[in-house]
Order: sequence, then C-alpha cells, then structure tokens
Amino acid sequence: MNELGVALRAWRDRLDPAAVGVARNNPRRVTGLRRGELAQLAGISPEYVVRLEQGRASTPSAQVCASLARALQLSDDEQAHLFRLAGHAQDPALVPRLVPESVHRIVEQLAGSPVMVCDAAWQLLHFNPLFAATFGDPTSLPDDDRNALIAQFEKAPTRLRQTADERAAFEESLVADLRATSSRYPADPRVAALIARLDRSPRFRELWALRSVGEHQSAQKVVVHPEVGDIALVSNVLVTQSTNLRIVVDTARPGTDARGKLDLLATLGLQQIIAPA
Repeated sequence: MNELGVALRAWRDRLDPAAVGVARNNPRRVTGLRRGELAQLAGISPEYVVRLEQGRASTPSAQVCASLARALQLSDDEQAHLFRLAGHAQDPALVPRLVPESVHRIVEQLAGSPVMVCDAAWQLLHFNPLFAATFGDPTSLPDDDRNALIAQFEKAPTRLRQTADERAAFEESLVADLRATSSRYPADPRVAALIARLDRSPRFRELWALRSVGEHQSAQKVVVHPEVGDIALVSNVLVTQSTNLRIVVDTARPGTDARGKLDLLATLGLQQIIAPA
C-alpha cells in the first residue's frame, strides 16, 4: 500500500455513511464507507478502488481524483493533497484547472441560476444543470471547443443574441482578459495554443493588436431558448483567489420575465426541456 492508498483508506474510514445518504440497514464491519459504496458514489468500479488502496493501480486520472474527492467530502487542502499523491501536482506556470470542493458547494447553492466555472483562459470546467438547460448541453461539444473565446470568435452555433454594441463590448472585454492571463502564465502551452487558434479570426487579431489588458466582469445577454422563448440575463463574473477560476453567474435582468422562465426550466429539468443548441 502506497501513500495514496493509505490516504484513501483513512478518508473512507472516517466518513459517516449517513452523511452521504447511505442507509445503515445491516450491521457493518467498518465504521465508514465500504469500498463498494465509495465506488458507487465516485462512479468507478469497486475493483478499481481496491487497486488504488492497495497501490496496484496506475496513476488515476484527474477526473477520477475529482470524483473521489467529492465522494469522500474532502476539504480543499485534502483535495489538493490527493491530486499531488496521484501525480497531478499543480505547476505554478500553468493555468489552474482544479475546481475546489468549496467552489462545487457554491455552485450547488446557486441552483436557481445558470452557473459555469471556467479557468483563467475561459475553458469550461464545470457547470450546473440549469446552465445546460438554458444554454444547451456543453458535453455535446469536444473538450477543446468548450471555451468562451472559441465559441465567440469561431461563431459557433449559439442561443445567445447580442446587439452590435453588446457584442463589441463583450469581445473587447474577453480579449483584454485573455491578454492578462497570457502575461500571468506566459509559459503555459495551452494558452499559447488557444491564442494561435484564435489568431485565425480577423476580429480577434484586430482586438489582440490593441494590447488592452483588463478583467471581464459582466455582460448582458439574451438567450433565445427553443422552449420558453427569450430569456434576458445579466452575467457577473466572480474570480477566485490564487487559482483565478471564473465563476460566471447568470441572473434575470430586472424588469423582464426571465426569472419565471428560469424557474420553469429548473422545474422541468434538463432531460425534459433541453434541446440541441
């Protein structure tokens, strides 16, 4: 058993099954979670949990680590420790992409609003069900295309409607934000690759040449939804300390019927109401 296996076993043993909704119907030989229960909560096989705890598995992916961290209800520090033990130590020269448990909790508490979490280069990392129901399911896109800049400058199909002035301000703000990120993480190859891809867009080249630097903080938008019609929203961007994650919260624009439409989408749920973007 290696350090990763020891840590996983300790975290599993300390977690009260009732805290994660596991019923105590039968006498238990362990005080914490069983391996099979952890596997079910994390969406992995019980055999893989065994191999991890015994130190017989290859390096688990970042996605598996994140699932285990959520299932075990780890703190942010513990989650970071898990990632380091699994060989995913964060390089300070790279844009952070780990979504801490505290951010997951914030997103869960904002279930009445569409919310997405992006990294400092505007790559989508996490979103809530109402975001998918409102804007379309992001998982229908390849991973590399789940980026706000790519969507904007490559003119991907979208439910968003903007006036010319709104579009201009939005694009200027996003590019200035990316300029700040590129100076903060000059050695990140993913940022360089993103800029190279965006450079194919004449509009992006025009704005990039201005060398403006800033933070994208807010925007107004209208979502043209195939089921509930136009939804007028205001986006506000919250930036986390140290990791520079962008938590984008969309709220109903005052004086519109958007709140009722968001409530309808939340009530009907993703499976019933969502249609292709």
